[in-house]
Amino acid sequence: MSTVALRTLLLDRSMAPVKVISWQRAITLLTLGKIEVLSSYDDAGELRSATFVIKIPAVVRLLRAFRKTKHKIKFSRVSVCARDGFACQYCGQKKRMGELTYDHVVPRAQGGKTTWTNIVSACAECNLRKGGRTPEQAGMRILRKPAQPDWLPAVAIQVSMKSLPDAWRDYLYWTSSVGDGTTDP
Repeated sequence: MSTVALRTLLLDRSMAPVKVISWQRAITLLTLGKIEVLSSYDDAGELRSATFVIKIPAVVRLLRAFRKTKHKIKFSRVSVCARDGFACQYCGQKKRMGELTYDHVVPRAQGGKTTWTNIVSACAECNLRKGGRTPEQAGMRILRKPAQPDWLPAVAIQVSMKSLPDAWRDYLYWTSSVGDGTTDP
């Protein structure tokens, strides 16, 4: 098995899935004493150094709780979609990330800015119908007024049961989703 594609499932102290991290990050956290290895990949080989030999970790658990620092939420298409619940703010239909665009409530051609309070998620059909007009000019209604969020739900990744490493199966529930690994403890 190639170590390039291997990922490590990170659990919190209570054994709940937190996110997926790279195996390299898992090794770093292990050497810093922040995690314990619960399961390793048997067929991925070993890492050897002058002082230790270790198998590539498949599942690790944090030894201590970590403080989530309060960061200003970065404006991005993903963040706008997460704020809007991955739903078009004109018709209300839930869509996948790739099926949503972001729409300027007040079009840029009319002086609208690209800000949290002027951007909403929209499906392609509604975005095309609205065109370069305001919702009022297009005879449309916004379901929820856009605002800068104080927090965002964790953006989840989908883990296919076909590609799920066997070592993870005991730690994930059928309905679980795991964070995308964009922030580390």
